[in-house]
Amino acid sequence: MSYILALYMSLISYQLPLTMTSIVYIPETDSIKVLVRLDYDLFLKDYQQTLDDDLDMHVLARPLPADMANNYVNAKISITINKKILIGKLLAIKVKDDDVFLHMLYRSGTKPRKITVRNTILTGLYTDVQNLTIIRIKNLETGIKFTHEYIQESFDLK
Repeated sequence: MSYILALYMSLISYQLPLTMTSIVYIPETDSIKVLVRLDYDLFLKDYQQTLDDDLDMHVLARPLPADMANNYVNAKISITINKKILIGKLLAIKVKDDDVFLHMLYRSGTKPRKITVRNTILTGLYTDVQNLTIIRIKNLETGIKFTHEYIQESFDLK
């Protein structure tokens, strides 16, 4: 009986790994603003697995130092405009409750004709991850659910 109760409690306490990302094109500056939101503990686990297995996450300051957060987002989210891979720069990192908010800026330097977005946040940790992503660029406004198996999407822009 206690085994069944423990199993039941673990099932109802399991939280689906979920992230939210918005990608918005700013035409006045030919740049893209990106906001990523995810659970802070999952962020730390994914960072450790992706970039530094030997890092002791318990000794780091909260929030994670800016250069480390910047490297993480650039490793996990790839934005390509007109076949040019963009590199993001961290504008701000905020921790609120159990979530971390990562604000990034990508400079495209050109008018976009095609965009490709690749989102692999948490995909190395969970097979049931859902990376909900909203893209607003030129005439395109769409939502995508990236998963462990579905990590990239491209759009031709008018």
